[in-house]
Amino acid sequence: MQGTGGTPVVGWRNGSAVRSAAILAFCLLLVFGVVRPFGVEAFRVASGSMAPTLRAGDHVLADKLSYRLGDPRRGDLVVFRGPGGGVMIKCVVGLAGDAVAVRDGVLHVSGKRVDEPYVNQGLNESNFFGPERVPEGRVFVMGDRRENSEDSREFGPVRREDLIGRVLLRLRPVG
Repeated sequence: MQGTGGTPVVGWRNGSAVRSAAILAFCLLLVFGVVRPFGVEAFRVASGSMAPTLRAGDHVLADKLSYRLGDPRRGDLVVFRGPGGGVMIKCVVGLAGDAVAVRDGVLHVSGKRVDEPYVNQGLNESNFFGPERVPEGRVFVMGDRRENSEDSREFGPVRREDLIGRVLLRLRPVG
């Protein structure tokens, strides 16, 4: 096929298999080499410790740039590397300098009661912890289902560099 001035035109149909493969390879490299490690990644919720907010079997999409560019905030749902290197999902309840305590199942941060309507207080009424001060460079995380949650009360505050990302979206399984 000839273009203007007699220049050959290379189209998708004539000899473009190599070009198509190269574009596909580039797109895959972009997705798996840039987007997944630095952008957004899907994770599966393995336990019921975050119920009712997240249920076992749910999937979440985590924004992996948020903590490279900014700081975690109280109330963020975070994906992080837990003890032993496993991936966990919990809620940030305390930041550096906060004193975290649980009294009769009620969360207190720096002496102030935290309203958590999603936590079933009836299951947590005999739950006591702390206070524990959160050191610099760490966050204190807890599950919503306090009686069934392995969290910072057991393994301590999470190092900031262990935060993988902030949960953006929850996806429930079909059915």
